[in-house]
Amino acid sequence: MSAKAWAFTGNEHSAAHVPMGCAGLALCGQTSLHFLSTILHCPMTQQRNLRLMLILSALMSFASISTDLYLPALPSMQHALHASRAGIELTFSAFLVGFSMGQLFWGPYSDRVGRRKPIAIGIVLFALGSAGCALSDTVWQMMLWRVIQAVGACVGPVLSRAMVRDRYGREQSAHKLSTLILIMGVAPLLGPLLGGQILLVWSWQGIFWLLTIVAALLLFCLRYLPETLARKNRNTQPVQQVFREYLSLLQDKSLLVYALAGAFFYAGAYTFIVATPFAYIEYFHVSPQGYGYLFGINIAGMMLANAANRHLLGRFSSKHLFMAGCLVLALSGLVLMMNVYWSVGGLAGVVLPIFFYMSMNGFIVANSVAGALEHLPHKAGTASSLLGAMHYGSGILSAALVGWFADGTPWAMAWLMGLCGLASLLVAILSVIPLPMQAKWRVL
Repeated sequence: MSAKAWAFTGNEHSAAHVPMGCAGLALCGQTSLHFLSTILHCPMTQQRNLRLMLILSALMSFASISTDLYLPALPSMQHALHASRAGIELTFSAFLVGFSMGQLFWGPYSDRVGRRKPIAIGIVLFALGSAGCALSDTVWQMMLWRVIQAVGACVGPVLSRAMVRDRYGREQSAHKLSTLILIMGVAPLLGPLLGGQILLVWSWQGIFWLLTIVAALLLFCLRYLPETLARKNRNTQPVQQVFREYLSLLQDKSLLVYALAGAFFYAGAYTFIVATPFAYIEYFHVSPQGYGYLFGINIAGMMLANAANRHLLGRFSSKHLFMAGCLVLALSGLVLMMNVYWSVGGLAGVVLPIFFYMSMNGFIVANSVAGALEHLPHKAGTASSLLGAMHYGSGILSAALVGWFADGTPWAMAWLMGLCGLASLLVAILSVIPLPMQAKWRVL
C-alpha cells in the first residue's frame, strides 16, 4: 500500500505501513513484466499461444473494468444523479443481473456456432451499453444501460474459460486459468487508480467513454483470435435442449459443489466491491485517488496468489489448493468481522484481512472452475455459462443486502463477507467427502 493510500486518511502514524504496500505493488509489476519478457523471447509458435492468452485475459477483464473503473466515482455519481446510496448501488446489481442472465445464453450459443462470433457480438453490446451509461441523466437510465453493458461484457469471461477447456485438460486448465487471471490482474489493479485520476480532470461520464474506446480496440484485436471449437465438437441439438442441459447440470453434484463454493466467494467479493467506496471514502475519509491504491493492493494479492497457484500445481492437486484457499478465506473473513465489531486497528484492521480474503481468488476460482469442468468436455460452454451465472448471480443478492443493511459503518460489509467465507469453506468440505459418505450422513 503506497504512502498516499495511508496519507489520505489523515493519520500521522500511518506511514509505518508504507514499505509493505509498495513491495506488494512492486512484485505485482515485476510479475507482469515477466510475462511481457516471456512473450518477446520465445519461438513464434509460443508467441501465438501467448498472444491468445493475452486476448483471452483482456476478454476476462471485461467484468473487472466494467465495475472497478467506476468505483471511485460512486459517491459523486450518487449526487449527480440525485440518487440514494441504495439506489446507486443498484446500478451494480443491475450489471450483475445482465451479467448472470447473459451467460446462460452465450455459452450454449457458442457451443453451436463457435466462440468467435458470440465474442464479437458481445463486444459491440458492451460498447453500446458503455456509451449509454455515459449519456444517462437518471439512475434508472443508468441501470438499463448497465444491463445491456453487462450482457455484452459477460461473453468475455464465460467464453474465455470455455476456450481454455477446448484446448486443455483439468490440471492444464487450472494452470492456464491461473495464468489468465494473473495477466488480467493488471485491469482491476489499474481500474480504480485510473478512475480516480479521471475524476481529477473530467467527470464520471469520462469513465464510461473510456470503456467504449476499450471495446473498440478489443474488437480490432479479434482478428488475431483463433476459433478453438472444431465443427465436429459443436452441439447440434435443438435450442430447447439447452434448458434440459441446465437442469441436468444442476443435478451434477461435482459441478454443483464447486459452483456453490465459488459463488459464496464471489458474493463476499462483490460485497467488498460495492461497500468499500463508501466505507473507505466516507467512513475512513480516504480520497477517491487514495481509494484506488487501497483497492489495488487487493488485486496485487490476487495476482501473487495466482502465481503461487500456478507454481504449486506442479506439487499439489488443484483440489487441495482449492481447499486451502477456502480455509484462508473463512479465517480472514472471521478476523474482519471481529476487527470491525470491536473496532480493532482502524483502517488497517479492515484493509489487512480484506487483502487476504480477496487474494484467495487466486486459489479458489481457477481450481473450482477446472474441477467443475473436468468431466464435461462436450458441454464446456453450457457448464461455463452456468458457473458464471451462479458466481456473478450471487453478487446480486450480496450487493443488495449490503445496501439494505448499511448503517454508515463497515459492519454490514464485514458480517456479510465473514458469512460468505464460512459458507464457501463448508461447501468446499463436501467436495472432498466421498459421495457414499455423504449419502450415509443423509440417512443418519
